[in-house]
Amino acid sequence: MENRTPGKNGPKVIQVVLISVACLVVLLPTAGWGQDAAAPFFSIGLQQAEQPQQVSVVLQIFLLLTVLSIAPAILIMLTAFTRIAIVLAVLRQAMGTQTMPPSQVILGLALFLTFFVMAPVWNTVNQEALQPFLDNKISQQQALEKALEPIRAFMFKHTREKDLSLLVNISKTPRPKNTADIPTTVLIPSFIISELKTAFQIAFMLYVPFLVIDMVVASVLLSMGMMMLPPVMISLPFKLMLFVLADGWYLIVGSLVKSFN
Repeated sequence: MENRTPGKNGPKVIQVVLISVACLVVLLPTAGWGQDAAAPFFSIGLQQAEQPQQVSVVLQIFLLLTVLSIAPAILIMLTAFTRIAIVLAVLRQAMGTQTMPPSQVILGLALFLTFFVMAPVWNTVNQEALQPFLDNKISQQQALEKALEPIRAFMFKHTREKDLSLLVNISKTPRPKNTADIPTTVLIPSFIISELKTAFQIAFMLYVPFLVIDMVVASVLLSMGMMMLPPVMISLPFKLMLFVLADGWYLIVGSLVKSFN
C-alpha cells in the first residue's frame, strides 16, 4: 500500500479553488448582472423653474432645515432653560449624591419646566404669527417679526440694564431711545449673561445649607479623632433628611418657576 501524504496535494487544491473563484468574479458581472438586473439611477441637477413659486418653496425648505439645525441653541439660549439647568445641576453637586438624580432626569425636568415657563410666550407666537401665516393672512417676513416680538419682550423682562449697556457699548451701537432700537444681536448675549448671574445667585443660596452640614460633620469627626473617615459618608444622610423634611423639590421648583413671573 502507498503512503499518501495530504500535505503534498493541499497547495494544488488551494490553487484550483482560487482560480475558480477568480473566474466566477470575472464572468458573473458580464453574464448575469449586465443582462437582467437594472441598477438604480440617481442624479442631481439644476433646471429652469417654470413658476416663481417653485423657487420660493425650495428656499423655504432650506430655511426650515437651517432653523432645525439651530433649534437646540435657540431652545437653550433664548428661554428659561439655562437658569433651570444650572440650578438643578448645582443642587445635585451640593447634596453630594454624585450621579443621583441622573443627568437625563435633570435635563428632562429642566426641559419640561422650560416648556411650562415659556408656554405663554409660545402661545402668543402661535396666535399672532404662526396661524396667520398658515392662513396666508401675513407674509413670511411679517410672521418672523411678529414671532420675535414676544420673545424679545421675555428677554427684556429678565435682562439686567447693566448687561444690556455693556453689550451696547461693545457693539458701538448708537444710544437707543427705547427697547425697539436695541438689536436682537445685542439683546441675546445680554440675556444669556443675566441668566447666568441669576442662576449662580440662586445656586449659591442653595449651596449654603449643605455646606454648613458638611462643616459641622467634619468638625465633629475631627474632634472625635476619626480623621480617616470621609465626612461625606456621614453628612450625606443628614443632607438627604434635611432636603426631604423641607420638601426641597417643591420649594426649588416653585422658586424657579416664580422667578420668571
